[in-house]
Amino acid sequence: MKVLIVGRAGQLAWELRRTLACFGEVVALDRHSEPAIDLAEPGAVAAVVRAVRPDLIVNAAAYTAVDRAEQEPELVWKANAEAPALLAAEAARLGVGLIHYSTDYVFPGDGAVPYREDDPVGPQNVYGRSKLAGEQAIAASGATHVILRTAWVYGVRGQNFMKTMLRLMAERELVRVIDDQLGAPTWVRMIAEATAILVAQSMRSGVPDLADSGIYHLTCSGQTSWYGFACAIRERAVAAGLLPGTAARVEAIPTSEYPTPAKRPAYSVLDLGKLEERFGIVPPGWEQALELCLADLAGR
Repeated sequence: MKVLIVGRAGQLAWELRRTLACFGEVVALDRHSEPAIDLAEPGAVAAVVRAVRPDLIVNAAAYTAVDRAEQEPELVWKANAEAPALLAAEAARLGVGLIHYSTDYVFPGDGAVPYREDDPVGPQNVYGRSKLAGEQAIAASGATHVILRTAWVYGVRGQNFMKTMLRLMAERELVRVIDDQLGAPTWVRMIAEATAILVAQSMRSGVPDLADSGIYHLTCSGQTSWYGFACAIRERAVAAGLLPGTAARVEAIPTSEYPTPAKRPAYSVLDLGKLEERFGIVPPGWEQALELCLADLAGR
């Protein structure tokens, strides 16, 4: 089996290259690879997919700079809406499945109980609107597909909240973090491992058929605020020897004291029941996953 991963250099793609290697040949491409695939140039996407002729397409690429997206809507739309539509069209043409990753930002963020897959959407920023458009294009393509919505993704590579906190806590005496936005911090390796389980359970005649097309929520379980996440990072990083005991204190602040160009959802917790029911995947608690991630970082 040949798996095409789009988004070769990202933190999720790096983990997927490891977890999906057991299924056969993995071809991971981005705009710097050979051949190159650039989501900002949707016209070239189809030609690359046809040249690779994969048995499964996994789209781990996206424009994720949420604040910058407010100033670059056309570029964001190409990467997050038009390119997934083209990938889905090629998957349908080849008769292969597509796995795509989306976001909690498709919801308005004004809820109080975990969002289910069929709850009303209402993105509040350019990034969220573009990701929702990508979801809708894939669903309308006729391709067999699985869309995995996730949230608050972090890991030891790339740019993410955990790495930013580790840097700031080592440099400063005080770090101020928002305490009125709630979500589930999600280790990127868990996403990749869950994807591999999903693929394994979908195998038919040597290739995955993704017969249960649709949207599934995939995050770590539980919930916290960004402030709670930061406090947990500090505590566990000190215990793992990644930060000194004198690392910066963490102070809680409201969203109103940290304005950003893009509006963030106040509540981003996703219901994981559908994922467990269909695939038997029970994600770990966010605190357990964070401890494992920091242990991995400390062991490098």
